[in-house]
Amino acid sequence: MRLWYALSRHPLNAESDLTPPPSGDLPKALLYATSAGLGGSGLNTTSLQGALASWRCGFLEEAICYPVKQEEIPHQRIRTLQHHPVRFFSFLDSQDYYAVKKHYLDWQAARRLKRGEFDFFHGWSGESFQAMVQCRLSGIPSVMDIPTWHRNKGQSKPGETLSERRERQNPARWWYFEKYRTVSRQQNLAEYDLADIILMPSRKSAETFLAAGMNEAKLHYVGRGVDIQQYQPGEAPEVFRVAFVGALIERKGVHLLLEAWKKLNLSNAELVLVGSLHEEMKPYLKEFASENVKLTGSTNRVQDILKSCAAFAFPSECEGFAKATLEAAACGLPLIGTRESGDAIVHQVTGLQVEAGQVDQLAAALEYAASHRDEMAVMGRNARKMVEEQFTWDHYRLRLLNAYAKAHSMGRN
Repeated sequence: MRLWYALSRHPLNAESDLTPPPSGDLPKALLYATSAGLGGSGLNTTSLQGALASWRCGFLEEAICYPVKQEEIPHQRIRTLQHHPVRFFSFLDSQDYYAVKKHYLDWQAARRLKRGEFDFFHGWSGESFQAMVQCRLSGIPSVMDIPTWHRNKGQSKPGETLSERRERQNPARWWYFEKYRTVSRQQNLAEYDLADIILMPSRKSAETFLAAGMNEAKLHYVGRGVDIQQYQPGEAPEVFRVAFVGALIERKGVHLLLEAWKKLNLSNAELVLVGSLHEEMKPYLKEFASENVKLTGSTNRVQDILKSCAAFAFPSECEGFAKATLEAAACGLPLIGTRESGDAIVHQVTGLQVEAGQVDQLAAALEYAASHRDEMAVMGRNARKMVEEQFTWDHYRLRLLNAYAKAHSMGRN
C-alpha cells in the first residue's frame, strides 16, 4: 500500500487521474490565460507547469500572461502583456493595479475566444468573467483554476461585499469602480457557474466549494507539485533549526509562530524566516524579538536553506496549497502546520498538524519536534516519499490533462 493511499482514495482524486487520458479525449487548440507569469516563483511556477501540460501534448494554441521566464514554449505561442498599455496604470495602489491587470487580461482572452480559433479555455478565478461568458456563447468547454478557496470561504455571505457597496456609493470613485474594480463577488460566483470544471488545489479548498453547495462532480483535484531534483534532502543539522518560507504576513500565521517560539525559549535552536517582510509583521517582530530568530529576506536559493534545517513550520490560516510545504517535504523535512496550508501535512506521518490560530498547539508541536528528533526524522523521510509518489509536477500535469479530458467530453455531449 502506498504511503499516500488515503489521498488517492479521496473522491476528488481518483487513481485514474494519474494515468494519461486518450489523446482523442483532449482539446485541439487551447487558450491558457493567467495574470501571473510563465516561470518564476509562486503562482508563476504553477502557471508555467499548467501551460506545459498542453504544450507537451501538442494542443497549446496560445498562452496569454504577463512576464515570461521560460524557454521551452516558443515565444510565438505566447502573447505577453508585460509591455502593453496596462503598464500606464502602475502608479495606482497595488490592489487597484492588479485589478487593472486582471481586467485587461480578461478582455484580451474574451477577444481571442470570440475569433473562433480555440476549442478550449483555461482561466483563473477572479480574472476570467468575460472570457467565461464568451466560452458559453461560443460553446467552448472551459476549466477554471482556483488559487485559494471559494470566494465566500465556506460561509453564507451577501452578493455584494461591504467594500464594494462603499466604492459604488462614493461619487469620487464610481467611474473607477464600474470600470476597473477587482472582479465583484457576484461576478466571481458567476465564474464558478460558467466554468465546466473547477480545478481544486487542495481538499480544504474543495470543502469550501462543497459548503457553498457546489456539485462535487464539477470539482477536479489537481493539487500542486515540486521539482524533486531541485529540492533534495540534506544532512541533519546539530542545531534544531526550523524554517518558514513565504510572505511574512498574518494570514500565514507568522505572528503565531513568533509568539510560540518566544514562549518556548528553546536552547540550541534557531527559527529562520524566509520571505518578504510586510509592514503588519513589524510590531510582532519587535514584541517577540529573539537572538535565535533570523530573517533572510527573499532568496532564489530556498532549497539551500531548507536542506540546512531540521523541520519546517507553516501555520497558515488560508492557502490553496502552499508550495513551500512541498518544497520542504521534498527536502526531507517534517512539517508542522495547519490543514489550511494544503495536503502535505498528514498528522504523525509527514509531520504534526495543528489547528489554525492556536498558538499553544503550535508551541506544543515545536517543543515535541525539538525533543523527538529521531521520530521527526522518520516523518521527514515519509514527507519526501509522499511528494515522490503524488506531488511532482508530472503528477500535477497528469491531473490537469484529465480535467481537460473531463471538460472536453462534457462539451461534446
